[in-house]
Amino acid sequence: MQAHRRHVRYFVMMGVCVGLFALAGGLVRLWSVGAAIALCLVAMVIPPVAAILANKRDPDDDWWNDPRWDDPDWDRPEHDRDRPDGDPSGPDGDRRNPWGQ
Repeated sequence: MQAHRRHVRYFVMMGVCVGLFALAGGLVRLWSVGAAIALCLVAMVIPPVAAILANKRDPDDDWWNDPRWDDPDWDRPEHDRDRPDGDPSGPDGDRRNPWGQ
């Protein structure tokens, strides 16, 4: 759910950015060139802020706790990369028992 929230936040901010550029170039410049430039400057700041907020980790995200990252046989061609070490449901489960039984 966090990823969906980040995507929505990103696309809303980018929509505001495009809207500000369109508003500045199409309508505001007819009354005030300075205000149109100010709107463009504000719109110029939005994309980096949107990218930073879209890539920000939520406190309840746990993508960095993937047990496969600690797998010493990750590069072995016959090793099943979708199962962590010692997982009995994998092809290496019986051979590589982490408890030595």
